[in-house]
Amino acid sequence: MLFLIALASVFLLPMPWPILLFVSALALEVVEFWGWKRFLRRYRIRAGPEAMIGTTGEVVHECDPEGRVRLRGELWRARCTVPVPVGARVRVRALDGLTLEVEPEVEPEVEPEESG
Repeated sequence: MLFLIALASVFLLPMPWPILLFVSALALEVVEFWGWKRFLRRYRIRAGPEAMIGTTGEVVHECDPEGRVRLRGELWRARCTVPVPVGARVRVRALDGLTLEVEPEVEPEVEPEESG
């Protein structure tokens, strides 16, 4: 916007001012563009198939080797290498067309505390 105002000033102001205003506006626009680009780099929007890899879902129909998984409120066809029962949590490791390749989610084992 400032660039357009500086461009209009070429026709409205006496001679040294339009050049100064034009160069200043151009420099400000470049700095603003660079600043927004740097700021927005932190907030990448993840969409598409790569956003699903690594997410967890719940098995709805037994996965042996194919079944159905609920992921983000949607039902997906799933394929797994080991049988996974209904209700188990699975993690998406790949996507093949509209079929998710999943593996059982491994829960970290809690070691019992030693008393005494």
